[in-house]
Amino acid sequence: MTKLILSVLGHDRPGIIAAVSGILFETGGNIEAVSQTILQTQFSGTFIVSVPDSMAVESLAEKLEAGLHLLGLDVLIRRIEKKEPLPSLLDAEPFVITTQGPDQKGLVARITAIIARHGVNVTNLQAIFKGGDDPENNIMIYEVDIPRSIDRQALNNDLRQKAEELNLTLNIQHRQIFEEMNRI
Repeated sequence: MTKLILSVLGHDRPGIIAAVSGILFETGGNIEAVSQTILQTQFSGTFIVSVPDSMAVESLAEKLEAGLHLLGLDVLIRRIEKKEPLPSLLDAEPFVITTQGPDQKGLVARITAIIARHGVNVTNLQAIFKGGDDPENNIMIYEVDIPRSIDRQALNNDLRQKAEELNLTLNIQHRQIFEEMNRI
């Protein structure tokens, strides 16, 4: 089987997942993983799929584009090349970094620049912006994998210094602790 990554973007409406999964089923493909969300009014879905080796990627792309064009959706497909993960990320622990405070241009760029400089990988990012002047309504949640080999105190200090500059409240917690504290 050939593994592909498939991205589907467009205005949200009922039936998108059904259309994508139906086309994949008809072509002998299988969804192995999916991450889908609605951002404002826009659908964004990323699928890891396996298809028979005999299927040309171009043929699948044509079928998906034809079937999803009627729904006003754009499709991007890429073959997944097998690559080994970076050694530092093999020995990493999951953490959650949250920032709360006023929305401002460059907020994500400034925080993720520090995260990247320390060799930390962002695995998921969510923004909860309810607007208005109340900074309590604006929260960024960065799920990260922190290699055991890095200086965690230096990462913590750099993030806290930047958060102070940006007038943000910043918290860093191991993912297990974060999930336990935020369980409904």
